[in-house]
Amino acid sequence: MSTEIVTVDIGGTHARFALATIAADGGIVLGEPATLHTSDHASFQTAWEHFARQRGGSLPPNVAIAVAGPVGGEVIRFTNNPWIIRPALIPEKLGASRYTLVNDFGAVGHAVARAGAEHFVHLTGPEVDLPSSGTLSIVGPGTGLGVAHVWLGGAGQYRVQATEGGHIDFAPLDSIEDAILARLRQRYRRVSVERVVSGPGIVDIYEALAALEGRAIQPLDDRTLWQRGVSGEDSLAAAAVDRFCLSLGSVAGDIALAQGASGVVIAGGLGLRIKDTLLQSGFSSRFRAKGRFEGLMAALPVKLITHPQPGLFGAAAAFASEHLA
Repeated sequence: MSTEIVTVDIGGTHARFALATIAADGGIVLGEPATLHTSDHASFQTAWEHFARQRGGSLPPNVAIAVAGPVGGEVIRFTNNPWIIRPALIPEKLGASRYTLVNDFGAVGHAVARAGAEHFVHLTGPEVDLPSSGTLSIVGPGTGLGVAHVWLGGAGQYRVQATEGGHIDFAPLDSIEDAILARLRQRYRRVSVERVVSGPGIVDIYEALAALEGRAIQPLDDRTLWQRGVSGEDSLAAAAVDRFCLSLGSVAGDIALAQGASGVVIAGGLGLRIKDTLLQSGFSSRFRAKGRFEGLMAALPVKLITHPQPGLFGAAAAFASEHLA
């Protein structure tokens, strides 16, 4: 018998809602998602009611929610929007008889574990499917840098562990990265990889490269720099994008080594947007460049997940693991 649920993915700017059906065999089918701006709604409750009206006024009593932040406390707060969620009130407020709360990158881990091979594209390493057992490391550049791992036990068994791996120390590998680190150290006592390998990190990379060349530049925001860099219309921005891809390769390789990975997945909205750039960049060479372990790194398949809604899909998968396994 199939189970209908509401699956939700809440970030700082957008909240995405969808109905999903989980089949008796665990297969998940997502309905058409609705994307709401968090700034247009006073609370999660009012956004939920808006979605319910869009769907005819009633919703299934099963709810899966992925949130951009920790999920273990009595109150869930968001960094970039004023909403709060009190988990103890979810049954009363949402009419839910069963619910699941999961960290947003934990949801991505569930999506990686459940998505079919058609939702991945090859980046580097052997062109084979991801392994069905062992550990998959997941690295996701976006507004920050998400890191998780999935342990695959075979026969569809798996466990997801969200981590704070995006906050490990940034380790320069050449003089240009030394300059990037020196610039960031003027602002932060400790420089994590997230300061470089994230969407906003492109600004500091760009400005550090400009300083190396003695260029006077106009301050630009990260969205503009990504657009100019990926399109190639600004050669300095393009150099910053190339440098970002190198650093992403280094960090992904470090995470894979630390987690004993059998395969690696690049996730996050930014990774998907720069897919073609990644394929043409030095990402692969930096991923492998681990000295005595270069052969080991070269043997790991590295994929990019292309599922259009990994947060919604992964939240539904987390619900299935918690309530229907």
